[in-house]
Amino acid sequence: KMFIEPNVEGDPYEVSDADTMLDWLAPNAVKPHSVMLFSRRTCPFCARAKGMLRDAGMVFDEILVGEHVNLRGLRAATGSESVPQVFIDGKLIGGSDKLAEWLAANQ
Repeated sequence: KMFIEPNVEGDPYEVSDADTMLDWLAPNAVKPHSVMLFSRRTCPFCARAKGMLRDAGMVFDEILVGEHVNLRGLRAATGSESVPQVFIDGKLIGGSDKLAEWLAANQ
């Protein structure tokens, strides 16, 4: 089967985005989680969270507070000024203890 784009106005990637292709090729495949965390370089709790994510085989994007974003941005995104703050599939999980609970319940 070929993925041919319809000739319509608007979003030209209506059909052949990666998720659509993967769903067609392997409809029962488990999709990787989308993971992002706010952290600081010297934070031991952040190191713990990153270690847990790596141990679980989860790839993540990291936003460094104080370098990529300030506390105001962290507070706006998470409602908190503490790090780490982990998001999985767009949902705020929280800090390293909450991440440990999430991993125990979802792995």
